Amino acid sequence: MTDSRSPGAAAKPREEWTGQVGFILAAIGSAVGLGNIWRFPGVAYENGGGAFLIPYLVALVTAGIPILFLDYAIGHRFRGAAPTAFRRLGGPSGRWLESLGWFQVAIAFVIGLYYTAVIAWALSFFVFSFDLRWGDDPAGFFFGEYLRTADPGVSFEFVPGVLIPLALVWIAAIVVLALGVAKGLQRVNVIFLPLLVVAFLVLVIRALFLDGAADGLNALFTPNWPALADPNVWIAAYSQIFFSLSIAFGIMITYASYRRRRANLTAPGLVVAFANSSFEILAGIGVFATLGFLAFQQGIAVGELESIAGVGLSFVTFPAIVAQMPGGPLFGILFFGSLTMAGFTSLISVLQVVSAAIQEKFGFSPRTAAIGLGGVSAVLSILLYSTTTGILALDVTDNWANNIGIVLSAILMTVFVIWVFRRGGELRAHLNAVSTFQVGRIWVLLVGVLAPVVLGYMLIARIITLVTEGYGGMPGWYLLVFGWGTVVFLIVAAIAMSLVSWRRNPDELQTWPPVIVPPARSNRTLRKEGSS
Repeated sequence: MTDSRSPGAAAKPREEWTGQVGFILAAIGSAVGLGNIWRFPGVAYENGGGAFLIPYLVALVTAGIPILFLDYAIGHRFRGAAPTAFRRLGGPSGRWLESLGWFQVAIAFVIGLYYTAVIAWALSFFVFSFDLRWGDDPAGFFFGEYLRTADPGVSFEFVPGVLIPLALVWIAAIVVLALGVAKGLQRVNVIFLPLLVVAFLVLVIRALFLDGAADGLNALFTPNWPALADPNVWIAAYSQIFFSLSIAFGIMITYASYRRRRANLTAPGLVVAFANSSFEILAGIGVFATLGFLAFQQGIAVGELESIAGVGLSFVTFPAIVAQMPGGPLFGILFFGSLTMAGFTSLISVLQVVSAAIQEKFGFSPRTAAIGLGGVSAVLSILLYSTTTGILALDVTDNWANNIGIVLSAILMTVFVIWVFRRGGELRAHLNAVSTFQVGRIWVLLVGVLAPVVLGYMLIARIITLVTEGYGGMPGWYLLVFGWGTVVFLIVAAIAMSLVSWRRNPDELQTWPPVIVPPARSNRTLRKEGSS
């Protein structure tokens, strides 16, 4: 193996996962987050019920897994966080392609600021579950007494009930990041992920024995076959897969860069993808069994319930259910405990994207990067999301960061990698050289043609909707500041960071690995694959 670093250049060994199991658990922990619990059930229900599983699985196989493999291949081959990896991938033109990596880092930075707030809410409601503090009016308690929600604007009135748990979440996240990849991120996932699965299984089993549970499951899984003719249902399936796998904004690129050189990539990728989808279906069963109980108690159909997805489902509907069911406090403890753990394992993966990029750009240690990043992020997060307008800013920022920022990032990544720099064959060869599950030429077509077409349609449709219809009935100036302002920040930050000088030449941070050829395969075969 050749070393392309300059003579005398010294670099610290790159952090690595201790093994394949640690990597798989960390990747699943990143993918399984808040959206699995509160987004998938509602999306499935609104888009064909049981029939939605067909476009969902098609989207998983044709877009989710291929782009996941692309992230893995980029991170593992070029051994760096998103900015470093894209710079190396671009070769002589890598300096400007580096900005795409910083665009992904900026997305992760923005998401980290508000994601911690939602985890803080879940942590608070975990405590509230012991005495059912929300009483008979969960909506009034959540929006009024707890969040003290004000009209859209810029507020400097802090909410202690949010600020304190938010600060605790940031302290915990900083500690985990400072401990590094193996002792921090991996260890947290090894502990939290099994606990999450056990807690959620207990919750689901309990929900299945509630009165009305069957009605809830029928509402979720009864197939609406005509819905499959609606293009929006297919777009919803691709959207759900795309957002639930933590792809296209630096997480899996960064995680794959910590794998050993001869690490299997595709087989663990399949495990991560199907484990994530299995948890989503499990969440759908638990959520709709519980909603069936609430509908039974109120004497109405499940479809007549309000807030069957998103924040309202978790912090209004579920507390209402918990208040009415036998053994409610235990159910609430399990639900909000699961929500907290799922959110935290995803949060640390988001923050690691930023931390790793900073470490490589400026030569910081994990501890220095964690303290610096965590300190700045915690202050901004508290200023923006622990005030009386925090939930409004969070809602708008989340919508633009996800539906505009991440989708745009994925389109640019697939187009640049496959068509502009023509690296599809090389990355496919790298995947096949180190992995047991081989990917064929169709992988390049899925990543380079289907993905950008579908994502491009999603992006254009979303932009048109936001421009013509606004969002959530909020004032135009507010959407301009917290919505479109977020997109402007992502672009400016990407350009600005790519112009900052590296502490060392990025090519010297780590050896560029040649494609690793197993002994049983010849260099001639590899060159043929790489050029196809």
